[in-house]
Amino acid sequence: MSNASARILVVGGGGREHALAWKLAHCRGVDEVLVAPGNAGTATEWHCRNVDVAADDLAGLLQLAQAEEVALTVVGPEAPLAAGIADRFQAEGLRLFGPSRAAARLEASKVFSKALLTRHGIPTAAYRSFDAAGPAREYVRTKGAPIVVKADGLAAGKGVVVATSVEEAQSAVTAMFAGRFGAAGAHVIIEDLLVGEEATYIVVASGTDYVPLASSQDHKRALDDDKGPNTGGMGAYSPAPVVSRAVEARIRSRIIEPTLRALAAAGTPFTGFLYAGLMIDAAGDPSVVEFNVRLGDPEAQPLLMRLDSDLLELLDAAVDGRLVDVATPRWKPEAALGVVMAAAGYPAAPRKGDRIAGLDAGAADGQKVFQAGTRRDAAGHVVTSGGRVLCVCALGRDLYAAAQGAYRRVATIHFEGAHFRHDIGHRALPPPTTRDST
Repeated sequence: MSNASARILVVGGGGREHALAWKLAHCRGVDEVLVAPGNAGTATEWHCRNVDVAADDLAGLLQLAQAEEVALTVVGPEAPLAAGIADRFQAEGLRLFGPSRAAARLEASKVFSKALLTRHGIPTAAYRSFDAAGPAREYVRTKGAPIVVKADGLAAGKGVVVATSVEEAQSAVTAMFAGRFGAAGAHVIIEDLLVGEEATYIVVASGTDYVPLASSQDHKRALDDDKGPNTGGMGAYSPAPVVSRAVEARIRSRIIEPTLRALAAAGTPFTGFLYAGLMIDAAGDPSVVEFNVRLGDPEAQPLLMRLDSDLLELLDAAVDGRLVDVATPRWKPEAALGVVMAAAGYPAAPRKGDRIAGLDAGAADGQKVFQAGTRRDAAGHVVTSGGRVLCVCALGRDLYAAAQGAYRRVATIHFEGAHFRHDIGHRALPPPTTRDST
């Protein structure tokens, strides 16, 4: 990026985009970060400005980037990537960090992703794909449960059912083909249940070159003890202790590198955040649960709190094909943990318009509230406007201290019907008898 004082565009309006805008605004050479459309949090962030252009309005975003002479566009959500925003911008000579439409199929189509994994011997669960409910229901009957049913397309993280009974799986199949997730359910994947501990491994990729980010772990289920329906994510933490050095080496050699090579060999090289959702078994062997083609949400929030080097330098290098020249990112030694506060009714039918109190309360050092489903009403109050409303994050000397800090801050924020899990980080926290009182 040649601009001495640059304007950056972040596409999206969730917690991930708030975290990206916040981090990029503090990078060297950044004059202003535009966020389209942003939320109530990004509107008041230092050196940030919301612009009323929807994340799926590709023509409007292109026009905005041209009019504002944006030096780099960073895309947060998956939908504009799947729709080809990178191709549109590249055709106009604009720099954008994110994969092409063809490479974004890795997330946009689970059928495409599973076929690529199987073809190249990359570890993942055995599966079958279906384009009609009858054969899918019969397959479930013969396979039994537990079993996993997934809508093929984009479903905002909710198109996955981990069924513990044949009846539950068959009901999921019926609902998906009946249109619960719209066009995303026109094809359905049914796969064996992987057993182990989940982890997230994200890299900044540029063709076959890549730079890994710190490990993290998400909590998909809506309720404590990993119960309830799948969500877009109810909280996350970094690092993930299950990703030891030995496990990380296997992730890189068995999953990340062959995937990037496969995409490049197919003529669709990948530039962007490559997110591998993994299951680590008892032997420390990783398998792919899912791929995403963007930074995770809520993993982004604790990850970016820990990042102690220049994010823009890293993204610029990826776009320009010179990742090999960039130093390995530095990470704060502290752990980070984020708790999602969701609206009443989430994930099925989140309620909107509830006033949020406590956002302006004095946060302690190492704490940050990233806003997602928020807006300002006519009176200027911040109110809920989506399912996942906030991600309340904290740093701590270890994950237990980070969890304490995050939950202390959660206790100061209130809105009607607020829902959050009370056990974020439970897989990595020490037994209660070994915890100190600080």
